[in-house]
Amino acid sequence: MSPRPLIGIDIGGTKTEAVALDRDSRIEATVRLATVPGPEAVLGTAERAVRELRERTGRDDYAAIGIGLPGQLDRASGEIRNAYNMGIERLAIGPLLAERTGIDTQIDNDVTAATIGAVHLMGLPGDVAYLNLGTGLASGAVVAGAPVRGAHGVSGEIGHLPISRLDRSCPCGQTGCLETQTSGAALKRFWPVGGDDPGPALLAAIGRGDETAQREFGYLVEGAASAVRLLALTFDPDSVVIGGGLRLLGGPLIGGIRGHLRRWADESPFIGELGLDERVKVLPEGSPAAAVGAALSALH
Repeated sequence: MSPRPLIGIDIGGTKTEAVALDRDSRIEATVRLATVPGPEAVLGTAERAVRELRERTGRDDYAAIGIGLPGQLDRASGEIRNAYNMGIERLAIGPLLAERTGIDTQIDNDVTAATIGAVHLMGLPGDVAYLNLGTGLASGAVVAGAPVRGAHGVSGEIGHLPISRLDRSCPCGQTGCLETQTSGAALKRFWPVGGDDPGPALLAAIGRGDETAQREFGYLVEGAASAVRLLALTFDPDSVVIGGGLRLLGGPLIGGIRGHLRRWADESPFIGELGLDERVKVLPEGSPAAAVGAALSALH
């Protein structure tokens, strides 16, 4: 809870979502805008979102703005680097937005922000891990009430753990990264008929008997279950929340993940004692968790 209202902005490759939170950390207003690539365009969109939230709420007493972003971040300087999906090589978005709005601005990793927001919006107790199944694969964690960020800004980059049995090459330079098996990017690469947004087309193709689609979906589910197990054995959280756009595959995906976890539990008394399938939660569709978490991260 903040003594003053907060603004949170989640900036992604295609969409920017912003929320205004009141003093009790409840959502007062929401703004959604298209993300236009390029440093000035991204900064201008964030500034516009703040302006529209001020207009909708009639407030001008915001304590801080928090921004959730992909890419390499320097929270101390407020600079983002190498966010190529937004056309940014280097941008000091924190201080620049603060200068334009007159509001102190902090930045955070987008998955860390989503984790903070999920804990808040879903009312989850204890330690929580977050698995983001989107274009890439990444995770976040809140332990003892505090987000885990790490020393060099790469905490949660589990998509680049080279543990996939498929042994596929990864753009990061490694081979066998989990992200090459379980991500939207993997679907686009190995099931290209699904286009730029392969998730919605995948289940329909399986229904038509597409064996390649069925195989890639099986890899996706197995890798996601492996990621849940990995997070559980790393943090031993009370809950593992599944977020990201691919979660919208719904029952077949979540049921498949739980099925793998139950089968591994049957095969291993050690895993069986952990009750992993019971810890899996799903971020509700349409949840502004990343934007809400970005606002709250300004307090952490």
